[in-house]
Amino acid sequence: MSLWRRPAVLVAVTAVLMLTAGVAVGWVAATAAPGEDSPEAGFARDMQTHHQQAVDMAMYEWQNGGDETLKLVAYDIATSQSAEIGMYRSWLREWDVRLSSGDSMAWAGEEHAHDGDAPGEMPGMATDEELAEFKTLTGTEADLMFIDLMIAHHIGGVDMAKIVLDLTDDERVVDAAQRTVNVQQAEIESLEVHLDRILSTVEE
Repeated sequence: MSLWRRPAVLVAVTAVLMLTAGVAVGWVAATAAPGEDSPEAGFARDMQTHHQQAVDMAMYEWQNGGDETLKLVAYDIATSQSAEIGMYRSWLREWDVRLSSGDSMAWAGEEHAHDGDAPGEMPGMATDEELAEFKTLTGTEADLMFIDLMIAHHIGGVDMAKIVLDLTDDERVVDAAQRTVNVQQAEIESLEVHLDRILSTVEE
């Protein structure tokens, strides 16, 4: 190769290296793990807590409810949400952030404040008083209160998932949040059908 062409080759090689480095930097930035105060980490932490209450209520219904079909629905809710708790916990460990935080819903921002809930309160959560009352019931009474509490709980979970969908482009978080919306909306409709069915038998 003649000497006069060598600078052109060097320029071309340098350009390729810079382009490659730029792509690499962009890829790292795009795939960087969510940080401590990110919407993704906050959502994962809060959904662990939110799901755990659903698991507790569902297991009580499964053990103490009166309607066998509804008890199977409750068992499915408990097992599926237990698995998702494990998923969220594994994400938090992978991201090397805290597994829990006392600052619920801070990740959502004021613009996503949920009407009717106090600041820092996750939407749809049953109160301590409601849970205490629920756990005194058995049979059909437990069935009816379980449906009431779980529908409200699922509505809150759907709201939380929709909020994080507005705030993240993390592929796994988007997939999980959209799945939460789809599954829990379907379960709300199913619970409403069970409510009508159980009420019709009570009124007979």
